[in-house]
Amino acid sequence: MTLPIAERIRETVTANDVVLFMKGTHLFPQCGFSARAVSILEHFGVEFASFDVLQDAELRQGIKDYSSWPTIPQLYIKGEFVGGSDIMMEMAQSGELEQLLRDKGLAAV
Repeated sequence: MTLPIAERIRETVTANDVVLFMKGTHLFPQCGFSARAVSILEHFGVEFASFDVLQDAELRQGIKDYSSWPTIPQLYIKGEFVGGSDIMMEMAQSGELEQLLRDKGLAAV
């Protein structure tokens, strides 16, 4: 029996320290926003799990419902929703993202 999508998402974001739901893969992003999100995480040397919402329509809608956030990509750190690529960029520029990663024991830089 397959778990409901919200349960699958909850398990995914709690089982992985950093999760990026994106369009495409981390090696081949399928939109500029996803590419920017990957670039930001790579800049900080953070290992992350990524999931391509283009390969799973249920996941694509389910992640939007789960977070109450209408756009992809979506970043989760230690089970908590952080935001999309614009928020990631703002947080990276202000130093907030690096501090969050340090606080969670995840920053490599």
